[in-house]
Amino acid sequence: MARNDGIDRTFARNQDLPTLDDVAKVQEHNEREKDSYSNQDIDTTQTHRNVHFKKPTDSYAAMFDQMIADGVISTRGLKADAVKYGELLFDVNSAYFHNHGGYEYAKQFYADAYKAAVEIVGGEQYILSAVMHADERNRAMSEALGEDVYHYHLHVVYIPVVEKQILWSKRCKDEALRGTIKEVITQVSRSKKWESKPVLGEDGNPMLNAKGKKILKSSYSVLQDDFFNFMRNAGYTDVERGERGSTEEHLTVTQFKVQAEQQRLEAVTGQVAQAKRGLENAKAATEKQKKKLEALQKETKTAKTVALTVQEIETMGKKATFGNNITLTPDECDTLKRYAVNGIIANADNKRLKEKLASAEKTVSIWKQRYEAVNEKYMELKQKAQPFLDALEIASERVRAFINSILIRGKETQEHKHPARKRGQDMEL
Repeated sequence: MARNDGIDRTFARNQDLPTLDDVAKVQEHNEREKDSYSNQDIDTTQTHRNVHFKKPTDSYAAMFDQMIADGVISTRGLKADAVKYGELLFDVNSAYFHNHGGYEYAKQFYADAYKAAVEIVGGEQYILSAVMHADERNRAMSEALGEDVYHYHLHVVYIPVVEKQILWSKRCKDEALRGTIKEVITQVSRSKKWESKPVLGEDGNPMLNAKGKKILKSSYSVLQDDFFNFMRNAGYTDVERGERGSTEEHLTVTQFKVQAEQQRLEAVTGQVAQAKRGLENAKAATEKQKKKLEALQKETKTAKTVALTVQEIETMGKKATFGNNITLTPDECDTLKRYAVNGIIANADNKRLKEKLASAEKTVSIWKQRYEAVNEKYMELKQKAQPFLDALEIASERVRAFINSILIRGKETQEHKHPARKRGQDMEL
């Protein structure tokens, strides 16, 4: 599962299919054989966009039987309750594909991921079905962005096999053949396929713990490494590996869904907080422009009081006794010259200030429009997210308790079913 920290991560998860009923349910889901689904995020109008990199030729169980009949695989030596089917799920968070172009980019990414699956499984002949789902909506992103965003991921159903050497027995008549390889079969074996392997040191030898026992590396951790390294080598250098040492490598489908819903709430909450910060920034910028406008208005008013009025000038000077000439005293002449100079300067200042005032008023108008747009977007987002926020505030403790109980129960189940693997995980680096 992707963390809500802005980092794009690859994830590879392996799931056992112990019974034929489990196999049938996975087939119904992967191949979209049902008319309706309890998962409300499945949009059946988009199912035609799902991409098969290997399409099944029959039911999964029938294909398995045919592979035995054709000698492709062997169940020799298997117990009746042995696990014969497995499913790999390859995944990256929805935002990664949304930011890289969406559907077309996802198809290319998972075409390369399928190549990784072929290597991991051991050959395409052991894969029953490989399908990219493109019809499951990411509810949180869809609501946050106001458009349909789909969560692209790849399901690969396969047969876990290993090569097994069959030796000639001691009862063989030819002594030279005894103990030598009689034949090599492709044996169905989940336990051998996914057994934990020793961690090797720099000298190539197994590393030992304080008690002298081999340090084992979980096969699920190896799966994460192999998928990540394959995709990096394929050119996808902008993704990181799924986090080490976390329970995400061992989640059941139910736990996987529960964590997904929890992260949807976190994503919506983050979107609301981001919009709120944008609104506050817009408010601050608007207030700053408003103060600048008020300062310019005050400066303009002061400049106007300095300028000469027409009445002041008209009262200066006396008409001469003869003719139409006007006579001024030396003081009046000096004053008039000074007023004239001041008037020209004032007119120039007034023109400059009027231009600055008009520019400031235009800037304030733009910021006001931005503020109103951000505020409207914030209110819409807050209204959409309110049910999630209310639910989170009212029942946060119950949600955490529910998730913890599921995770603990899943962990106890894994430990009960595979105690040997648990010991190996405890010693994993």
